[in-house]
Amino acid sequence: MAKEKTQYTCNECGGSSPKWLGKCPHCNAWNTLIESVAESTAPAKNRFASLAKTAEVTTLADIDATDVQRTPTGHDELDRVLGGGIVEGGVVLIGGDPGIGKSTLLLQALDSLQRSGQKTLYVTGEESGAQVALRSRRLGLDGSQVSVLAEIQLEKILATLDHVRPAIAVIDSIQTVYSEQLTSAPGSVAQVRECAAHLTRAAKASGTAIVLVGHVTKEGALAGPRVLEHMVDTVLYFEGDTHSSFRLIRAIKNRFGAVNEIGVFAMTERGLKGVSNPSAIFLSQHSEPVPGSCVMVTLEGTRPMLVEIQALVDSGGPSPRRLSVGLDRDRLAMLLAVLHRHAGVACMDQDVFVNAVGGVRISEPAADLAVMLAITSSLRGKPLPKGFIAFGEVGLAGEVRPAPRGQERLKEAAKLGFSVAVVPKANLPKKNDKAFEGLTIHPVERIDEAMDVVRGL
Repeated sequence: MAKEKTQYTCNECGGSSPKWLGKCPHCNAWNTLIESVAESTAPAKNRFASLAKTAEVTTLADIDATDVQRTPTGHDELDRVLGGGIVEGGVVLIGGDPGIGKSTLLLQALDSLQRSGQKTLYVTGEESGAQVALRSRRLGLDGSQVSVLAEIQLEKILATLDHVRPAIAVIDSIQTVYSEQLTSAPGSVAQVRECAAHLTRAAKASGTAIVLVGHVTKEGALAGPRVLEHMVDTVLYFEGDTHSSFRLIRAIKNRFGAVNEIGVFAMTERGLKGVSNPSAIFLSQHSEPVPGSCVMVTLEGTRPMLVEIQALVDSGGPSPRRLSVGLDRDRLAMLLAVLHRHAGVACMDQDVFVNAVGGVRISEPAADLAVMLAITSSLRGKPLPKGFIAFGEVGLAGEVRPAPRGQERLKEAAKLGFSVAVVPKANLPKKNDKAFEGLTIHPVERIDEAMDVVRGL
C-alpha cells in the first residue's frame, strides 16, 4: 500500500495546512491543527473508493426492510446487551477500566462462537500469542481453535481480515493499532480516528462483525476522539469495582437494539459467568431490618431490578457533607431540601451519605422516594418494615410522580416475596390482579403522605 501524504486539519474552521503550526492560518485559533490523511484527487487512489457505489434515490415505502440476522454469542447476558447477538457487519466498541474483564469475556465469547461453527479471529496488540494462550487455559478453554494474530499495524490487520474472512473479529485494542499513512504515535487522536474508520469500512464491505476494545480515561470516558463512538454501531461500557466479583455491561448506544440494557456477570476462576437473577446481588443481606435501608425497583433497559438504597445520617460540623455513590449528588441535595420543606425532616446540621449497594449506578428519578425514606429511617433510627419497597419521582413541590412501567416493577417485587409497597398513586395496578397477590400497595400523591404511611406500618 502506497504511503499517502498527510495534512493538518483545523478542528475549528476545517481549514488545512501542509505542516503543523501552532496557530491555524485560516481562523487564527491556537492548537487546533490535527494530523489527517490528505485525500488524493485521483479516483483510483481515493481511500473512499470502496464506498462510492452507485445508488438510486428511492422512498422508504419501496425499501425492503427486514430484521437483521443475529448470531448468539453463547452468553445470555452479553446477548441481552447486544440486542440478541452479533450482527453481520456490525461494529461494537467496548470500554472499561484495566483488568475489569474485557479481554476475558471476549475470548470466552469467541470460543463459544468458534465451537458453534463460526470462523473467529482475535487480534491482540497488547499481549503476545503465548499470553493469550495462557489465559485461555486458565479459563478452561482447552483445545480452543480461535485464530490469534499478534499485530498492531493496520494494513497487515486489514490484509489478514480480507484473507481469512472471519465471521467475527476482535481488535484488542484500538489504541494500539497504527497506520503507516500517519506519522503520529499509536493511541493519538489521528491514529485512533483513521484506524477505526478503516476497520469500520472493512466490516461493512466484507460482512465481518468487528469488536473494538477501547481504553478509558481517569474520568471513565472512552479515550480518543468522540467521533469514535459515532462511527461504531454499538457502544458498551464495562462497569464495576475491580475488588468485587460482579461486573456490569451497559449499552450506551445500539443501532440494532435497545439502549441502557445491562448484563450482569460474576468473575470466577473460570472467567465471567452470567447472573440470571441480578436482584439477588443488590438486595440486603441483613437478617433483620436495619435503619437507613430501603429497597427500590429500578429499570435497566427492559429489566426490572431490585436494588437496596442505604443511607447514613450522622451529626456533622459547620459544613455538613453530602456524599452519594451510585446516585446523582446534586439530586441528593435537592431531595434533602424537599424533605425539609414538605415533610418537616431537617438535615441541615447532619452529614448525609447515600449508597446504591452492589456498585450499580441509578440515573432514573424513580429512586427519589426510596432515597428520602432511607434518609428519614436513618435519621430517626427506625428501620422500615421487612419486605418493604418504594419507588417514585419526587418533585420540588413535594408531589410524588409516577414511574414508567410501574406495574412491571411491582410484579418483580411480588415475585421476589416483598409484602409492602409505597408507590405513586398513578402506578396503582388494577384490582383483582393475581400477579400482585401477597403485596400490600399504599398509593401516595405527596411526600408527607408517604411519611405518614411509613409511620403507621
